[in-house]
Amino acid sequence: MDEADRQLVHEVRSQLDAWTTGARDEAYTDLFEGDDPILSTEELRLLDAVDSLLERHGGDGVWGTDQYGVFTDAGGSAADSLGVVCVYHPQVTRDSVLRGVDDLDDDTEERINAALWTYAERVTDLIERELDAYLGRE
Repeated sequence: MDEADRQLVHEVRSQLDAWTTGARDEAYTDLFEGDDPILSTEELRLLDAVDSLLERHGGDGVWGTDQYGVFTDAGGSAADSLGVVCVYHPQVTRDSVLRGVDDLDDDTEERINAALWTYAERVTDLIERELDAYLGRE
């Protein structure tokens, strides 16, 4: 990778936080507040309760813990080979919640974790869209 490619990767990585914030907002609205939300109102309430409980116990919670990175394939120029990947998908388990949430049965846990996976993948797609626009690959 030459100096120009390294500079481009640096520029893109400097944009990542802003793109992630916007993508999270859009993905949340699309998936959890839209006409056909992927979780029921009760499941979303439970997810928010788990998030709050984890934060109160010194953890990071659930929302905002998803992490994304910029990668480049080995071949070609950086402008052609840059991409986005989710490097951490948040998940909820009864073990991670400790005490205080009795409504988290196995089926609900599975639905919530599937929704969190879908959310992180949607955020990845939205960040990738921003990357493509930045690089003029649309």
